[in-house]
Amino acid sequence: MKTICLYFEIHQIIHLKRYRFFDIGADHYYYDDYENERSITDIAERSYMPALTALQEMIAEHGKFFKVAFSLSGTGIEQLEMHAPQVLEKLQQLNETGSVEFLAEPYSHGLSALANEECFAADVKKQAAKIEEYFGKKPTILRNSSLIYSDDIGAQAAALGFKGMLTEGAKHVLGWKSPHYVYNCALAPSLKLLLRDVELSDDISLRFNNSEWDGYPLFADDYITRIANFPEEEQVINIFMELSALGIAQPLSSNILEFIKALPVCAKQKGITFSTPSEICSKMKSVGALNVPDTLSWVDEERDVSCWLGNPMQREAFNKLYSIADRVRIANDPRINQDWDYLQASNNFRFMTTKPSNVGLDRGIYASPFDAFTNYMNILGDFMSRVRGLYPEDIDNDELNALLTTIRNQGDEINMKDKEITRLQAKVEKMQAEEDKLKAKIDKAKAAPKKAAAKKPAKKEEQKA
Repeated sequence: MKTICLYFEIHQIIHLKRYRFFDIGADHYYYDDYENERSITDIAERSYMPALTALQEMIAEHGKFFKVAFSLSGTGIEQLEMHAPQVLEKLQQLNETGSVEFLAEPYSHGLSALANEECFAADVKKQAAKIEEYFGKKPTILRNSSLIYSDDIGAQAAALGFKGMLTEGAKHVLGWKSPHYVYNCALAPSLKLLLRDVELSDDISLRFNNSEWDGYPLFADDYITRIANFPEEEQVINIFMELSALGIAQPLSSNILEFIKALPVCAKQKGITFSTPSEICSKMKSVGALNVPDTLSWVDEERDVSCWLGNPMQREAFNKLYSIADRVRIANDPRINQDWDYLQASNNFRFMTTKPSNVGLDRGIYASPFDAFTNYMNILGDFMSRVRGLYPEDIDNDELNALLTTIRNQGDEINMKDKEITRLQAKVEKMQAEEDKLKAKIDKAKAAPKKAAAKKPAKKEEQKA
């Protein structure tokens, strides 16, 4: 039986302000607060709230039949907390239905998987903890920023304990294979892979309102019929997109929400179900390993990482940023950590791209890729000087690695001692309870003879009488 895995990404760009060379050392705040508030409130009103309300209505109408998955970047959650808390409240309401799954992803929506394994692990764990805080369950499926994946990244995900991972069903990776099966990581067979159906996903997110498209207008019954007509053995249909596709990329006036609402109705008629990623990974077996030696993503025609690291400016900024990753982790300063999350965001590097793209790129305040590079490097220069101020640069790499090892060992030792303290406290409490019970028995036993002795004189008085 065929099943549809419908997944939406929620992420919000943190807009940097215009930051000039002469601001370095004088101004340590890098963000355009007005634009950040304006953009998140706009997208919440035009997309997130109406789209989530529609999905909530679909669950209310179809019950457990309809299921959907989301992933939220940590920085996106922060923006929603400040400017659009109603979106998080709506997501919590959806979570209570039991028909929604929330996935893990890097907190920063950054490229740490391409640079620093420990940084990537910390980034993912931080977001997973945030998801558990809001929705009460730890994610078991990972979705990397922009579906970035390779064999090595898959092995990292498996080492972190994830059961599955989402990525792109790119033609240059699949070859003759179909994305409608469950695969597994070539380096970690326990990690299952769900591959996005590029055409079906982009028909909704990119082409739905394009009157020049051959498939226009797209109707739900035709869409589901295409899925039903796939070979019988092709059972997993992964439709992944940004939630902003519903309302922003495809305006509400295009009837995009009516199309989405009609999907479960049409699917029922064709005997097609809906499943969450974890359900698919737990119920379906892998048909084999997927070899991905080179990194892929869901961006541009190349489906690689060239949109972030394709020119010397991008690579210079990327390498500079992650050259201080270990020092940031050691410093562990709250303000530094927040700036680190925001500066890692992949859009900072995307704005520097010089390659053409079929999808329009809004560079915001930047007039050109070089302008984006210059502004980012000015900010990065100030940020790096602040990090060095907290953690001196004169400590060489050997000393740094030794200190990192010491910190890790101390952390492990503290965790072990905390567990031992907890165990001993429980043991003391148990002994105290037993002692209290024994004391109560002794007191009761001591009280019994006194009562008997008090009764004996009464019997003598009766005899004298």
